[in-house]
Amino acid sequence: MVNRVITIGHTPDMDDAFMFYAIAQGKIPLDGLRIEHVIQDIQTLNQRAATGELDVTAISAATYPSIAKDYWILSVGSSVGQNYGPLVVAVHGMNPEELTGKRIAVPGLQTTAYLLLRLAVPEFEPVQMRFEVIPEAVLRGEVDAGLLIHERQLTYHDQGLLPILDFGMWWHKTVGLPLPLGLNAVKRALGKPLAMQLAQILRDSILYAMAHQDDALADALQFGRGIDMTRARQFVSMYVNEETLSLSRHSHQALRELYQRAHAAGLIPGVPRITLIRPPRN
Repeated sequence: MVNRVITIGHTPDMDDAFMFYAIAQGKIPLDGLRIEHVIQDIQTLNQRAATGELDVTAISAATYPSIAKDYWILSVGSSVGQNYGPLVVAVHGMNPEELTGKRIAVPGLQTTAYLLLRLAVPEFEPVQMRFEVIPEAVLRGEVDAGLLIHERQLTYHDQGLLPILDFGMWWHKTVGLPLPLGLNAVKRALGKPLAMQLAQILRDSILYAMAHQDDALADALQFGRGIDMTRARQFVSMYVNEETLSLSRHSHQALRELYQRAHAAGLIPGVPRITLIRPPRN
């Protein structure tokens, strides 16, 4: 009997590698399914989600309103900032208000980081580029500032860059809730029983990685783009935690708040209904 193939898109980043370690390495049962991993950067996955190509996919929280008709949100696998998150950096210090009108390097127009920047600084000139080259572009003066995501949030100090606007702190001060940044979405066409089964498999994979942290981190470090184990452990602990195992009521509320603010600012056409698919057992 041929196992049913499920395509799962996730990024070549340490937190995703950690979460999917047990699935990729055959450490947990897949209950009659065969997983085909599609590993691409988050901007590409956001774009592919728009055409419904993948059964399950990592997406930026900002992308969900545009794909809600085709996907549900899994309650597991989310990346949520707790008073930390993407940030804007520059070579020279400035007040956040001075970002108005500036050329700012951004890691993609569908990312949550970009949506937050649009909410905080309505008028600026975005310059799209791969997230890992943004610090160097700022240092070379190609842009006035850069919007950092992933592990670049931990390493920008090493390059002499200065923080201008920390969105984890800004969101906490403005809204008083966690900051939902990344989600995993599952196609509605699969049906809820299979979607719930996939939520359970992902939860089992995350629990396995947490229980075998050293092995999972060693595997994830290959995607660390030059950072050491200490920072890898720090980064993964920031974005793989209790919220990743089960999106909390506060994070659910924060998602609604993000979409309501984006809609009020004219950045998205409407506020989507948020349906969370949870594992059949917890």
